[in-house]
Amino acid sequence: MHCPFCRHADSRVVDSRTSDDGSSIRRRRQCPACNRRFTTVETASLSVVKRSGATEPFSREKIVNGVRKACQGRPVSEDDLALLAQRVEETIRSSGSAELDAYEIGLTILGPLRELDEVAYLRFASVYQAFSSLEDFEAAITVLRAEHEVAAAEAGAGDRDTTSDAVTSTDGS
Repeated sequence: MHCPFCRHADSRVVDSRTSDDGSSIRRRRQCPACNRRFTTVETASLSVVKRSGATEPFSREKIVNGVRKACQGRPVSEDDLALLAQRVEETIRSSGSAELDAYEIGLTILGPLRELDEVAYLRFASVYQAFSSLEDFEAAITVLRAEHEVAAAEAGAGDRDTTSDAVTSTDGS
């Protein structure tokens, strides 16, 4: 790391701290030539390969902006959008890949968005997956309804198990 003051080619790390979200490291450095201190911020680079083949740096803000359009008029706060973008970035970074296709990022957005707001999920999926007919919407809604039925059945089964345990324990067995 070159000193920003005297351009000396070396520096010594005096202190290191991770950011609150853990995505970067802040380092205080000191130049051995001029003894001045400066701060650097290190992040792991993550690149997005667009459909055109162009590569650009990953941006949480682009995720927030894209999802914000799908959430327009829905009860979703800016904090919800920021948390969704953070979850997406954490998932992407945990893959260990330094370059990802824009399409893969879109797929990663769909899961957390479905949990946040199903209407926004359908809006985003309709554009992202290029729904071209009412049948595409109907198929997506059918999948959501089936998942709701499975979740409701599992919740109902969990309630029955808890009830039977309570009955068993009151019998003295």
